[in-house]
Amino acid sequence: MPNPPRYFRLKPEMQAGNWYLGDPVDETGHEVEDIWAFTEGRPIQPAGRLTFPVREPGRRLDYSTAGVGRAPIVHVRVATLFAELAPDDVQWVPVDIEDTPEQYLLLVATKLIRCIDNAASREVQVWGPEDGRPEKVGQYRSVAGMRIDRTLVGGAQVFRTWGWEIALVVSEPIKRALEAAKATGAGFEEV
Repeated sequence: MPNPPRYFRLKPEMQAGNWYLGDPVDETGHEVEDIWAFTEGRPIQPAGRLTFPVREPGRRLDYSTAGVGRAPIVHVRVATLFAELAPDDVQWVPVDIEDTPEQYLLLVATKLIRCIDNAASREVQVWGPEDGRPEKVGQYRSVAGMRIDRTLVGGAQVFRTWGWEIALVVSEPIKRALEAAKATGAGFEEV
């Protein structure tokens, strides 16, 4: 039996001189209430066109995360790679970036997979009843050195990890395509 494919957490490369994008605002100029909806691993229903402000000017990136909610923002050329390699795993929402003429899109991973390997990960903390957050009991409180059970992923190329949705995971073919395209701002950590 062949080895399951390798997967990588897609993370922004934080470097001095790069831009930093803030939380989105709607067409009326109000901040979006549920900034976490973009990272929940399910399709969204955008309420009009969103604009992401540039909080710190700098070098424009092909991949970055915006604001507290860490919404993944990609240049149209990067979106094309994802669309070719993972058409069933992503939703695209066209967005505006303040004072930026290029086309950018919000990348919404539409799959949420329960695949974190607690034993293989460096450190895992889970919310318990004693923590006083009944709505979070059983969910991950912290995951360091995350590893996944690749046999649970199925054919997904892009997904969020159940219980630790902050992690955006991509397949090795997507990682290689982004590296070949020299996509700025994209960093990888094998999971």
